[in-house]
Amino acid sequence: MRYHFEEFALDTDRRELHRGTEMVSIAPQVFDLLDYLIRNRERVVSKEDLINAVWNGRVVSDAALTTRLNVARSVIGDSGDEQRLIKTLQRKGFRFVGTVLEIRGPGCTAVPDDRVEPLKSALALPDKPSIAVLPFRNMCGDPDQDYFADGMVDEITTALSRFKFLFVISRNSSFTYKGKAVDIKQVGRELGVRYVLEGSVRKAAGKVRIIGQLIDAATGVHLWADRFEGDLTDMFALQDRMTESVVSAIAPKMFQIEISLAARRPNDLSAYDLCLRAVPHLTSRAPGGTVEALRLASRALEIDPRYGFAATLAGTCHFVNAGEGWTADPKSEIAEGLRLLRLAIRIDENDSEALSALGRATAMWSCDFDTARELADRAVSSNPNAADAWVHRGHTYLLAGRPEEAIRSFERAIRISPFDRLLASNLAGMGFAYIELRRFDEAIVAGRKARRQSPSYAAAHRCLASAFALLGRDAEAHEAAARVIEFDPAFTISGWIARGGQSNAKLVIEGFRKAGLPE
Repeated sequence: MRYHFEEFALDTDRRELHRGTEMVSIAPQVFDLLDYLIRNRERVVSKEDLINAVWNGRVVSDAALTTRLNVARSVIGDSGDEQRLIKTLQRKGFRFVGTVLEIRGPGCTAVPDDRVEPLKSALALPDKPSIAVLPFRNMCGDPDQDYFADGMVDEITTALSRFKFLFVISRNSSFTYKGKAVDIKQVGRELGVRYVLEGSVRKAAGKVRIIGQLIDAATGVHLWADRFEGDLTDMFALQDRMTESVVSAIAPKMFQIEISLAARRPNDLSAYDLCLRAVPHLTSRAPGGTVEALRLASRALEIDPRYGFAATLAGTCHFVNAGEGWTADPKSEIAEGLRLLRLAIRIDENDSEALSALGRATAMWSCDFDTARELADRAVSSNPNAADAWVHRGHTYLLAGRPEEAIRSFERAIRISPFDRLLASNLAGMGFAYIELRRFDEAIVAGRKARRQSPSYAAAHRCLASAFALLGRDAEAHEAAARVIEFDPAFTISGWIARGGQSNAKLVIEGFRKAGLPE
């Protein structure tokens, strides 16, 4: 049995307590005490009940029992003063008062404590991931502070709605559940959503803590949980930062889950699923990968010619082929890539992925850096939480000879999505920017990280070859150069510049020459 409450999960089979993805150290007696309180949460349990259950009826002092209760509260973020989860009722006993979801056995559905109201008819799920952000619980004990919790939900709902791959339920519908004990599965059926985000807000001693939980509405299984803390010195700035943190965590998580689900739906030939299947092929950074990704994205466009995500994916495939030298006709590849990205922007002028990819392409092949930067800036303005847009902005500014701003963009992308599918590209780009700033040791660190992410990614090895050579570490530079040729046999410095390399990156090119890469 697994009991889920707030960001915690108590697994009675494994005798483990987890907070989000982290295991919490817990003594056996404290675990047994928590287990007993949660299993009997429908009633007040007496001191004698606890002693019989946890200590097998042995004589236990009040001080020992109080100590164990305080430790139990501490490991789940509670306290004797707050008592939001474990409540002491004077001269009566103790009761676990938190909302709990039970999950019985692997893959089984969750059993909620309460229901909102009698079952309503279920709505059909949209053909893309759908989410409802429920009102966050105000744990401050002061109803006048509801505005802060409600404001967080408004901000998160608005930020999520900027992601074109999401279907987001409006605030007005989500807030019909405010103040009610909810069954997440019922919420999913009534609102027609696949995911539900719930949370709580607690303010104390000049600080605020927000806990968020992403839940699969079909099963009640918790997919992600985390906590975010900050000072209350500037309420609105704090609200913005925490909104960014929550959205930046759950949007990539949902996208990863959707890609996994698509792989398990072998007979689904919808445009959406075809694009999801294309993404891992595109990010493999291998010639065969872009061929398969382009095939899938093109099929998606045949099904829906106005599907902007498919147009952006297909256009990116053409650019990767041209940029990596995987085509005999780079001019045609570039022209087709530009056509497809412009199509995506005509479909939606605020499509952050299409705008940022077009900005990078404009910098690479048109050298119109003013237009390129304008497109990249529009992209991150359209959706500041889109990691891909920040990656492309970083490369755009790098090509435009602005390495400091490029690094800021790459760092923002990593902060938003530290396990992103474009992480290798992000890190390699950061490495090249460090080289131009003569921060060669940092370039090597970034290049090595990129290589670990994608061992066959030639750009990672190019970064290392240049940085090692400029530091005079010739043996390592020659070894990295050999890896460049291994993964990109046709590589030449002049060819790299012609297919969109950094023509104004004088130090990077000097490093290539010192490493022995062919002209």
